Amino acid sequence: DNQTTREKFLKDTKIVLASGNEGKLRELHSILSTLGVELISQRALGVDDADETGLTFVENALIKARHACEVTGLPAIADDSGIEVDALNGEPGIYSARFAAARGTSFANRDEIDAANNALLLERLQGVAPAQRTARFQCIIVLLKHAADPTPLICQGTWEGVILDSAEGTNGFGYDPLFFVPSHNCASALLDPHIKNAISHRGQALEQLRRCWPSHL
Repeated sequence: DNQTTREKFLKDTKIVLASGNEGKLRELHSILSTLGVELISQRALGVDDADETGLTFVENALIKARHACEVTGLPAIADDSGIEVDALNGEPGIYSARFAAARGTSFANRDEIDAANNALLLERLQGVAPAQRTARFQCIIVLLKHAADPTPLICQGTWEGVILDSAEGTNGFGYDPLFFVPSHNCASALLDPHIKNAISHRGQALEQLRRCWPSHL
């Protein structure tokens, strides 16, 4: 029947994730596992990071996905996400992952980058009252069936919160230790991963992706 055919198709589908970020790979794999697809990091396939020359999350996600498609010949998923802080006029935005790198500092690994980004965000918000520390995570996820796909699937999720004045928790990655989630009265980095996946910006965007998953690639 059609359901059996669809399930077989999904189990035979390999999708490249246009990111080398292990945190994103874990989250996306957890959320997309119900589709039965095999999600492969581009790093495992020897694909270098694309130059993120876009000025919006959508542009950068498309650039990354198209690059992965071109190199591997596989369908690709790309995520471009970041945090917008109202007191900083929306910064760091699309530069969230490389916020501290703009100072010319080099880092040995992702943990060092995350720590430096968090430190810089706290520095920039020093003296800002709690009521003015509102922020939100944004996530755009795109699926390209092939490099020349003229109709990419584009999904968006937004997660509202407040920036804390010190880090809390060790779960997650990136700005999670500084992102206070009012609905759960704690930092994102204190949430159980399953709870975070259900409510986060990436979880929302992936749920859209799952609902709109194409019947063929």
